[in-house]
Amino acid sequence: MGSRVAALVPAAGQGARMGTEVPKQFLTLGGAPLLVHALRILGAADVVTEIILVVPKADYGYCQQELLPSLGLEKPIKVVMGGARRQDSVRLGLQAVSPDMDFVLVHDAARPFVTVEMVEQAVDAAKVHGASIVAIPMRDTVKRVTPDAVIQSTLDREGLWLAQTPQVFRIGLLVEAHQKGEKDGVEATDDAFLVERLGYRVWVVPGSLENIKITKPEDRLMGEAILAARANRMSI
Repeated sequence: MGSRVAALVPAAGQGARMGTEVPKQFLTLGGAPLLVHALRILGAADVVTEIILVVPKADYGYCQQELLPSLGLEKPIKVVMGGARRQDSVRLGLQAVSPDMDFVLVHDAARPFVTVEMVEQAVDAAKVHGASIVAIPMRDTVKRVTPDAVIQSTLDREGLWLAQTPQVFRIGLLVEAHQKGEKDGVEATDDAFLVERLGYRVWVVPGSLENIKITKPEDRLMGEAILAARANRMSI
């Protein structure tokens, strides 16, 4: 029997940088709520066994009773109420993972352009190494800047990568990493950092420039452009 993978989708943030009253994960992109795009891909990926969706308490009923039934996903999906921070939501989501899962794949709801191939490659790498993330190498010159907007230094971009999701881990490893992070009072913007703190090596799988995270209004415009470009490629 093959390894069983739970896809955990943290979608409990308020998206303050988007400047809207509606949390960004529920804003429409291509006529559908933002988080729906990632859920459909995870639902289509054969390597994913179950999905855990972590949402704000206020939106729990809507997601459970209206959003998910409308998607018609065939694989099991659980809805969990999230916490104040992203890592709180991931930790709460981990508690809902079925006990027979071997790996957990964490993917941000605000990254709608993940692909099945990306999911499969990240899972394959984690099966070999125990931990993997999708990332892309830095292309631009990197400056360290002071709080008053003055360049302090120019960094060597060689070996610098921008972390994306999905990120995949053996479930026991990720649970341990979150428990230690919580005990030590560590703030983490991605799960790989918590795993790195344990001294484990995390492998990198090449991602895509299209795998953007929608956090600001201009990102949403870029997302619509990516959707249009993909539709155009499919029609050719």
